[in-house]
Amino acid sequence: MTLSIRGRVLATCLALALPFAAHAENPMVGGAAMFENKNIVENAMNSADHTTLVAAVKAAGLVETLQGPGPFTVFAPTNEAFAMLPAGTVDTLLKPENKAMLVKVLTAHVVSGDWTAAKISEKAKMSNDGMANFTTVSGDALSVKVNGDMLSVYDESGNVAKITIADVDQSNGVIHVVDHVLVPK
Repeated sequence: MTLSIRGRVLATCLALALPFAAHAENPMVGGAAMFENKNIVENAMNSADHTTLVAAVKAAGLVETLQGPGPFTVFAPTNEAFAMLPAGTVDTLLKPENKAMLVKVLTAHVVSGDWTAAKISEKAKMSNDGMANFTTVSGDALSVKVNGDMLSVYDESGNVAKITIADVDQSNGVIHVVDHVLVPK
């Protein structure tokens, strides 16, 4: 079979594109590129949308843990999400005497494992209640429900956060950006 010039060009383009099709680039977060070869903390530090989260992780003494091998899935609230908390909440949590409470709040956003949106959706579809149910690092319950093409995260206190940017791959897990802070009981 002889290929036309047009067919050859098309075949060459497809051959060149296929190795890249399986590997999508990470989304930009907070105006910064996120790199798969960097860990959760390194990437979060580059996001202008996560300065409050980074300050909280530092105050809680969780930097070393979140730089560890993991894998971790982090539901990362934005600065706007923290700003929605009652006035003074963040300042109170950042005080040294409230470190245990801060650790509890932050680790309620972390699940062990590398849970991409596709894996979470599959887990939700396989469950009886349509929810992907997780136990966070803090020991609290977290559930994720598929709502059309959106994933909503539910905490034990009844708060709901939407995943606004999913599947930000890290060297030690994955980050899903969320629009609300999840509150443990």
